Amino acid sequence: MLYKKLGKTNLDISSISLGTMTFGEQTSENESFKIMDFAFENGINFFDTAEMYPVYPKKETSGLSEEIIGNWMSKKKNRDKILIGTKVASSHPKGIGATKLSWIRGGGNNLKYDKNNLRKAVDASLKRLKTDYIDLYQLHWPERNIPIFGKLDFEYDPSDINWTPIEEIISNLNELVKIGKIRYYGVSNESPWGILSFLNIAKNKSFDGPITIQNGYNLINRVFDNSHAEISIRENCGLLAYSPLAAGRLTGKYLNKRRPSESRFNLWPGRFSRHNTKRGEIAISKYIKLAKKYDIEPNLFAHAFVLSRPFVLSSIFGITTLNQLKDNIKSIDITLTAEILEEIQKIHQLDPNPCV
Repeated sequence: MLYKKLGKTNLDISSISLGTMTFGEQTSENESFKIMDFAFENGINFFDTAEMYPVYPKKETSGLSEEIIGNWMSKKKNRDKILIGTKVASSHPKGIGATKLSWIRGGGNNLKYDKNNLRKAVDASLKRLKTDYIDLYQLHWPERNIPIFGKLDFEYDPSDINWTPIEEIISNLNELVKIGKIRYYGVSNESPWGILSFLNIAKNKSFDGPITIQNGYNLINRVFDNSHAEISIRENCGLLAYSPLAAGRLTGKYLNKRRPSESRFNLWPGRFSRHNTKRGEIAISKYIKLAKKYDIEPNLFAHAFVLSRPFVLSSIFGITTLNQLKDNIKSIDITLTAEILEEIQKIHQLDPNPCV
């Protein structure tokens, strides 16, 4: 396993992280334990979760992913050897959160990043995780109206003013650091303006700023390249890249209208459709053809590309079965040559971001 420094800290984070959003829904606790055992034994030390997991989120399973991780760490007695990253949800003008997560702290105005709600959210996560601190606490998405989850263009709404000011959020998070409930914090699904605002306000007010940003990134969604990448590198705020396989589409298993029976796309039609486009199918076919040209499995090819990016701190593998992890972890041993990267770029330039 390869490691990088977690921002400006002295902590080492594995370049491959374990995504746990299937734990408690598609993946049973028993299988989740096997997955975490293998991950830990093979050097993966960052486990990513969220208060709203597993997906697709619903009241009956809410918080189970954190509970399963907590049960595993309690059994293994290895809390000090694991970096836990979890996320707090917020309301959102486009309906994410407030209307779809009404069972979390009551939804609505309770899904804000104000002091009271952050404290409630942290305490609930700590209880489920069976720990007294969280290594990396992340804001799952902004309260502001910004393009996320398959949207590209910013749509200005002058009435979008009912969100917690960033300085207040930073102060609230720093208070959680001060009292020891979290060690560091990061942002997720954030815009360039947002991340720069967090960094600059924190610096100007002598607060601790965010040390990571967790956004989607893969061969068919490279929006991060355009305006986030320079910020990430120069401000030492590395990307925790989620969905490196575009929800499995870059494996090729969905080509020609195939729908594997236990896949997310088949279980929840329409819920994970942002990577399902005609342009995307064309691009995916080209990338798979390129991978085969160099005798590399498509999933490993896609993962290796993400790991090759200089701003990527760690790539988060969303795993459903142990066999998936055993297969995908092999990408750590693959180095894409300059020639391969040049061919990837040619495909990318023909239709940048075909699934956004």
